[in-house]
Amino acid sequence: MNPITGILIFLTGLIAGTLGGLLGIGGCVIMLPALIFIFKYPLPLAIGTTITAVILTATSGAIGHIKLKNVDYSTTKVVAVSGAVGAAVGSVIFFYVANKFWLLNFILGFAFLYVSVRMIYEGIFKRKMKMSAGDKVPGSTLAKSLIGFFIGIITGIVGLGGGYALVPSFIYILGSPVKIAVGTSLASFISMAVVSGAFKLYQGVVDVIAAIFLGVGTIIGAQIGARLTKVVPSWAIKAIFGFVFLFVSLKFIYMGFHTLMS
Repeated sequence: MNPITGILIFLTGLIAGTLGGLLGIGGCVIMLPALIFIFKYPLPLAIGTTITAVILTATSGAIGHIKLKNVDYSTTKVVAVSGAVGAAVGSVIFFYVANKFWLLNFILGFAFLYVSVRMIYEGIFKRKMKMSAGDKVPGSTLAKSLIGFFIGIITGIVGLGGGYALVPSFIYILGSPVKIAVGTSLASFISMAVVSGAFKLYQGVVDVIAAIFLGVGTIIGAQIGARLTKVVPSWAIKAIFGFVFLFVSLKFIYMGFHTLMS
């Protein structure tokens, strides 16, 4: 990797972290399409590099939320274990579908379609996440285990999962307070990222240097994004990026159809 590319990848991580901290979304949903569409990474390599970078991001974020006492440790244990199992299962599935680019494109396309619709809805209608009280994530152990397991599978296959899926699952399905959902999500997601990243390293689909640059960039950017929440209307940026992600999702789906038909 030449120095200019390294700087650009670091800046990508910085932007991903800033927007992630500002909008409450995972850096994955910005880093992954950037690696594919801007840096022209092959799809499997982009997925492996992104999820490896998120190990640094999630660890740093979890430490910060632990200090703020925003982590429900009982939920973290359940989701971390079930999520790690799911990530292993998803990584095995990834091994068999890594060369089926049409299928990966379809999976990513519909995953980003969910992100875009949710962001557009919350942005246009200025809908805020419900602010439940308490310091725990409600719900049964079974419900939390199932959430962790299925999101772990998604993580293993396409490298997405933390802010993209865990946070809204904790809030909208289990009724968690927002700050507890975010902190618990980060702490829970570390195991999924580590397991998925380890599989991707073994499978040889990780650009380790790029992952480090991205990870460090997101760590710094997350601090900037957290401060911007006080001065920038997140609903407006959320609506704008919702349409950006809608374009990304349709592009993935189109690429899937194009690859399948060719």
